[in-house]
Amino acid sequence: MTDMTDQADSTQAVSVNGLVKRYGELVAVDGLSLDIGHGEIFGLLGPNGSGKTTTINCILQLLKYDRGEINVFGRPIRATSYDLKRRIGVVPQEVAVLEELTVRENIDAFCALYVPDRRKRQRLVGEAMDFVGLGRFAKFRPKKLSGGLLRRLNIACGIAHRPDLIVLDEPTVAVDPQSRNAILDGIKNLNAEGVTVIYTSHYMEEVEQLCTRIMIMDGGREIASGTNNELKAMIGVGERIRVEVLQPENPQQNTLDAVRRIEHVRTVAWEAPELLIECTNGTHNLADVLGVLSAEGIAYGRITSEPPTLNDVFLELTGRELRDEAA
Repeated sequence: MTDMTDQADSTQAVSVNGLVKRYGELVAVDGLSLDIGHGEIFGLLGPNGSGKTTTINCILQLLKYDRGEINVFGRPIRATSYDLKRRIGVVPQEVAVLEELTVRENIDAFCALYVPDRRKRQRLVGEAMDFVGLGRFAKFRPKKLSGGLLRRLNIACGIAHRPDLIVLDEPTVAVDPQSRNAILDGIKNLNAEGVTVIYTSHYMEEVEQLCTRIMIMDGGREIASGTNNELKAMIGVGERIRVEVLQPENPQQNTLDAVRRIEHVRTVAWEAPELLIECTNGTHNLADVLGVLSAEGIAYGRITSEPPTLNDVFLELTGRELRDEAA
């Protein structure tokens, strides 16, 4: 990536303070503040309409905002801050390539926006193709590529100029598992080279796997932030126990009530053929549950016990109701 020495004036790659963005009477971002350190993979999450896309567009100076301060690499960023913008790469959710150009020509065209030297650009384009595994597709046009290859081309176009900060907006939408793994490995490799990443996704397992720190937004505000483990500690679920019930096939209400009375049990639900129990943190939750079931004469089979996931955190904090599509 580019020389990191000019970043020494700030410990933060991105700093947002008191950001407000209105669309008429709608407040899309409401006094948001966040800091992203150099070398972080920062997950920005939120349901539809939470304000995360608007926040990113404000950081990139693609939108004017009503109030607030945004610094990138320790300097205020403006619409005309072309030197700072050259250090940023953007991979949008929608594939944005030129259908009439080949893979190599597409990457070169986007790289040329930042790197005028043709000889240098030739090297960078080759490196970007190798990085995303598109070398043997160099002469293909986009219509000949699969969805996964198109996503990888989209990424190559956004990173070919070797930016220090990369914004990845849902980069693995609608791709096959092999392509998803290749994309995630590529992001890890970029980060290992010192690149700071802002990552948005609705695939919570990806965020758990990649991100060093996560912010969850809703209603234009931060509702929680921290590491993956810190976020999980914020909610009441300590573990989720599933018990396959063999006999009787439908536990009586008094059995369910007996399980509910266990000290750390939070919720109990019957979803045939399984009993689902959510517990707060406790040292003997599974043993306590099985003890009650045995005392009630319940024969059981397969048992699983799982810690909470980031998806549990997300739903607990933002609710389970459907949201309309919006920024």
